[in-house]
Amino acid sequence: MRITFQDTDEAVEMRLEGRVAGLWASELDRVWVETASRLASKKLIIDLHNVTYADASGKDVLRKIYAQTRAAFITNTPWAQFLAEEVSATATAVQNVNEGD
Repeated sequence: MRITFQDTDEAVEMRLEGRVAGLWASELDRVWVETASRLASKKLIIDLHNVTYADASGKDVLRKIYAQTRAAFITNTPWAQFLAEEVSATATAVQNVNEGD
């Protein structure tokens, strides 16, 4: 997997390529923890164009990132769109349940 960042004045784009699975999901989590403070008031954009697969651990990391940032997803395939919708819907549902506690 490859993770690259591009900064603009208003946003940070995180481009993911390859498989977000197994050890690579852990690497994405590590990189995110190091990078999150860099966002400040900028919007996060997650580019999923070149993601080929995400296992449960990869989806969990993406949910965590989405829950913290409400990131915008960029997709170009039905599968990537499904992944983005699954991650954002599940993260929102989990947050709503936690807010009810």
